[in-house]
Amino acid sequence: MTHWFHRNPLKATAPVSFNYYGMITGPLASKICNDLRSSRTRLLELFTDLSCNPEMMKNAADLYFSLLQGFINSPGDSTQESKLRYVQSFKWTDTLQGHVPSAQQDAVFELISMGFNVALWYTKYASRLAGKENITEDEAKDVHRSLKIAAGIFKHLKESHIPKLLTQAEKGQDLEARLIDAYIIQCQAEAQEVTIARAIELKHAPGLIAALAYETASFYQKADHTLSSLEPAYSAKWRKYLHLKMCFYTAYAYCYHGQTLLASDKCGEAIRALQEAEKLYTEAEALCKEYGETKGPGPTAKPSGHLFFRKLGSLVKNTLDKCQRENGFIYFQKIPTEAPQLELKANYGLVEPVPFEFPPMSAHWTPEAMAAFDLSKRPKDDSVKPKPEEEVKPVKEPDIKPQKDTGCSVS
Repeated sequence: MTHWFHRNPLKATAPVSFNYYGMITGPLASKICNDLRSSRTRLLELFTDLSCNPEMMKNAADLYFSLLQGFINSPGDSTQESKLRYVQSFKWTDTLQGHVPSAQQDAVFELISMGFNVALWYTKYASRLAGKENITEDEAKDVHRSLKIAAGIFKHLKESHIPKLLTQAEKGQDLEARLIDAYIIQCQAEAQEVTIARAIELKHAPGLIAALAYETASFYQKADHTLSSLEPAYSAKWRKYLHLKMCFYTAYAYCYHGQTLLASDKCGEAIRALQEAEKLYTEAEALCKEYGETKGPGPTAKPSGHLFFRKLGSLVKNTLDKCQRENGFIYFQKIPTEAPQLELKANYGLVEPVPFEFPPMSAHWTPEAMAAFDLSKRPKDDSVKPKPEEEVKPVKEPDIKPQKDTGCSVS
């Protein structure tokens, strides 16, 4: 079954030449700088290359990050800070803040920002694959794996690298805890959507599907709450997405919980659960319209037209009709005024981020190579001071049109 996911734009960055005229005193340093320049350019190109796959992305990212490590730690001693950490200014935009970049003269800022974009690429790769017509089982596994990898990268950046920055992020910037948390939780929730689709396809017990849907709705609610204190001007569209997915998967939970109740001869309670599912589905439908009309970062889409959305509407209606018929012929049970409480806990299928570590330092970084950078010969006129008011050109992302969904499920 195809899926639809909201995506914020990629981060954009200013070019970095890694030219340190005067400071470079030997061929070893010169080669490292050339390799840094070319590997950074290549990695940035791959972010928008539709032919790029996870293996290509990992190889390109590992190459650049292994070279960049020499600007962060000293060769042979990962506990000692590199003398080159503060020689270069790096500029990056934030996913919600338009084209005016943040700038820091700190290689750790570059490591985190580029790592953040790699994580975003995995989410966008998963989104493209999940929206394909006739998605296969292997492709569904790739979607699931990519979202877990992205969550792992975001988590690693938050826990191990962002605390090392001398200048902490301001409100609404990508490296702020609230945004990072929202990205992590969204990745987990979307990966669980794939799990739910698989459980439905394999006709697992309605109780398990209801529990997974409820846990997924809780993830979306948590992500939405995380963003609640940010400015609506740049967070409203993202929050609409999180809210509509919360309503959608709570409706799923009530729908399948109703099936469990019916199987236990609790037809009156089943009808009330299905009525609640119907109400939440209608609420999600209204939120879909609001999402399409809300300005802000993210794609223009009409999620209510996607098959994944329409299928739930049919399922709720048909299940409710069945419960009402059976209650009229067999059970004659009173329908409760209050919807049943969902106290569902999934024991299987819950998603955890895949642990992530940056690659070790490149073998090109020897003590001799580091010695070939002479900071005493650095130009006195430091022309690389950050100019935050400058605009950085936005990333031209491929315009992905939603493919027609034939309704084929994951097999």
